[in-house]
Amino acid sequence: MTPLHFSFSSAFVLGLMGLAFHRTHLLSALLCLEGMMLSLFIALALWTLQFESTSFSTAPMLLLAFSACEASTGLALLVATARTHGNDRLQNLSLLQC
Repeated sequence: MTPLHFSFSSAFVLGLMGLAFHRTHLLSALLCLEGMMLSLFIALALWTLQFESTSFSTAPMLLLAFSACEASTGLALLVATARTHGNDRLQNLSLLQC
């Protein structure tokens, strides 16, 4: 495994571990998701450049578009949660309460 592949895979794993173990605030979960998506985007872009394949050249841009949609949806949920509950702690959120 090259050092470049190791750095992107470790960035993804660190984002995943942050998402799994530090679930106190919604904002920290969103930041971990964005870090994971950024590492996936850079790895996919370098993969298409490395193999010089033109058929997969639109895949990083498509992933970036979905990442932007995910970020905007997450921020909208963060604002809605902060307005209704007063904070963004994940312990206060429950699907059983309406």
